[in-house]
Amino acid sequence: MKLTARQVETVKPQDKDFKLSDGGGLYLLVKTTGSKYWRLKYRIAGKEKLLAIGTFPLITLAEARRKRDEAKKLIAEGIDPNQDKKQKKLAAQGEISNTFESIAREWFEGRKDRWSVGYREDMMDAFEKDVFPYIGHRPIAEIKPLELLDLLAIMEKRGVTDKLKKVRQRCGEVWTYAIITGRAEYNPAPDLASAFIPHQREHYAHLSVDELPEFLRSIDKYMGSQIVRTALRMLILTGVRPGELRKAEWSEINLDKAVWTIPAEKMKMRHTHIVPLSEQVIDLG
Repeated sequence: MKLTARQVETVKPQDKDFKLSDGGGLYLLVKTTGSKYWRLKYRIAGKEKLLAIGTFPLITLAEARRKRDEAKKLIAEGIDPNQDKKQKKLAAQGEISNTFESIAREWFEGRKDRWSVGYREDMMDAFEKDVFPYIGHRPIAEIKPLELLDLLAIMEKRGVTDKLKKVRQRCGEVWTYAIITGRAEYNPAPDLASAFIPHQREHYAHLSVDELPEFLRSIDKYMGSQIVRTALRMLILTGVRPGELRKAEWSEINLDKAVWTIPAEKMKMRHTHIVPLSEQVIDLG
């Protein structure tokens, strides 16, 4: 006799687990705890097997019957419903792990030790702000050139053309990695190079020899932080980058030997950098 929705809803647990049959191999397993599980008993290739369909009330009686009928069709075609269920689960997991963001992070983790801390932080910041919100959730093999073009166009409108070029190149490296690892077949990034006006690099402003004395006097007259005044003089006397000075640590500086050793992980080219310290620099301390 077939079950009714009312019967499934109101059935109470007993001292032992028991089953309520709905026909066609489908039954409701009622546990002593009160939990209710839909199960389908079937035979394939001469073997009896059991398919877990779901729990009540998440799966209603009508839904359980529909899933039973779908399983019966698979069995008629010689397909094991349990194997089909596993394959669909693996396919769903594959879609998640094959998104642009997941592959980009995987690529990044395998290469980040090659770059300085500042460089890799800037790179991931660009991915998280300019790329992932637009195509990060998409399976990388399904992303069309137009989708990448659209996000790069947004950067172009902001006027960050130098950053745009770097983002396009890094996206291209992610696609190359995906192709090598069998998760993509085409890299759209290189084809978009000609779609944007090349970045026009501007020369940094500089001081002439005649302007230096007045510049140094202006530093002495600076009424702000003593730290900023000292940092400006150190930049002039050492020639390091602002970021290298900003991230300097006392453990890197040897006043007795008058040297500042910047570790490789802080340098863009990943080489330790030795900075001689003049008497003027030491006197600043």
